[in-house]
Amino acid sequence: MTVRTVEGSCSHVVVVGAGLAGLSAALQLAGRGRAVTVVERGTHPGGRVGRMDVDGYRLDTGPTVLTMPDIVEDAFAAVGESMADRLELMPVQPCYHASFADGSGLDVHSDPAAMAAEVERLAGAGQAEGYRRLRDWLTRLYRVEFDGFIAANFDSPLSLLTPQLARLAAIGGFRRWDRMVRRFISDERLRRVFTFQALYAGVPPQRALAVYAVIAYMDTVAGVYFPRGGMRAMPDALAAAASDAGVEFRYGRAVSSLERRGDRVTAVHTDTGERIAADAVVLTTELPDTYRLLGRTPRRVLRLRHAPSAVVAHVGCRAGQPAPAGAGHHTIVFGDSWDQTFRDIIDDGRVMGDPSLLVTRPTASDPSLAPPGRDLLYILAPAPNTVVGKVDWADSGRTYPQHMLDRVVDRLPHLGVDAELLHTVDPAGWERQGMAAGTPFALAHTFAQTGPFRPANIVRGIDNVVLAGSSTVPGVGVPTALLSGRLAADRITGVPAGHRNSQVVQT
Repeated sequence: MTVRTVEGSCSHVVVVGAGLAGLSAALQLAGRGRAVTVVERGTHPGGRVGRMDVDGYRLDTGPTVLTMPDIVEDAFAAVGESMADRLELMPVQPCYHASFADGSGLDVHSDPAAMAAEVERLAGAGQAEGYRRLRDWLTRLYRVEFDGFIAANFDSPLSLLTPQLARLAAIGGFRRWDRMVRRFISDERLRRVFTFQALYAGVPPQRALAVYAVIAYMDTVAGVYFPRGGMRAMPDALAAAASDAGVEFRYGRAVSSLERRGDRVTAVHTDTGERIAADAVVLTTELPDTYRLLGRTPRRVLRLRHAPSAVVAHVGCRAGQPAPAGAGHHTIVFGDSWDQTFRDIIDDGRVMGDPSLLVTRPTASDPSLAPPGRDLLYILAPAPNTVVGKVDWADSGRTYPQHMLDRVVDRLPHLGVDAELLHTVDPAGWERQGMAAGTPFALAHTFAQTGPFRPANIVRGIDNVVLAGSSTVPGVGVPTALLSGRLAADRITGVPAGHRNSQVVQT
């Protein structure tokens, strides 16, 4: 299979945005001999991997779950570096703890024997055997899917017509996520553990394609990690490696316009009055900003559908409280009305009537992220985005975070002693940060927004601009953002020898 690449000289590439996609693209391009300039409106790298310092607490305001470290390693390797020399990733054991409304709980382990033992303790030997078969299926799904679907560029839906597609269909990749999981396990609590990731995809598991169960593979099979120093340590390390490889970073500059000559962009202009000449440009901006800069309106039969949003509360509390076994770094507090959760936030546009929450305690892995004697909590509640939402966040934004904290303390009483709300953000807040539809999770992974049907990373009629980031291929998440940067680089240089993607040639 051949896919389009940028024609002509591409010796100097301007990357707009120093988020994970932009950093990945910059590293890949620098490693392939291109001169790279990264223009970033903020004062530091990271993009959605945000940060904030409050009264001695070091907050991660973006993603907190890190999986697939080999993809992070690939970004460093692009410039001949080793991740271990730049970044310390600590395995999170267990990956997380699931707390159910009936009072039961489950430690989720990436080790198959430890996880099977936990499943048997919770639900019996039959479910443990089902877990083993489910794990095997998830692993096969990932291996079939990665090269031909996740880490691949597409020019059209015809790009899907490959032997990998047939294998993916044969193992159930295009059936429904929830239905496939039910083939292996029947315990409702266990099914939640292997389908809650559908919230990241923005589609209920009953409607989501089973191909996205690969997210459950990343969480429950490949394992979860945490960078020493917090999630911000990852973009800092990537940016440092890029800088040492010759990439120029210009922080505190927003791109105001693109200068064009015919079908090519010849320069990037910033709000500080700079003109930066470019042979090619990688845009990692939010999709509305991208189309505004390009002067284009997307031609789509169906309206773009955004993923749900979230309310995030950062809480400081007293450390040293005795914690039950397994309640360490990540805890998922499941409500009783699980199916209603998706209807509330996706269909009805309201907050969850019976909340299910992600509680992250980064100080379980790195106590230096809070003042001495204190713990730091990150509490995330899925919420409707601002397109479908019927919530007045000017009012609810003041009360809902406390409601979230009360639910956590009720279910996890060892947390929240002497609690103080440090910072909160809701869908209206994400929207003020420039995120379309007030969601940090970009476009939902519906069938019409999957693979070649997702907004492409090339732009019709503009020959030397490539897109990267959550709103284009392959999608939302830390690993996929890094892959997005690599796919953008592949569009500019072609796939270098040794990479597993299909051969790319100029057309």
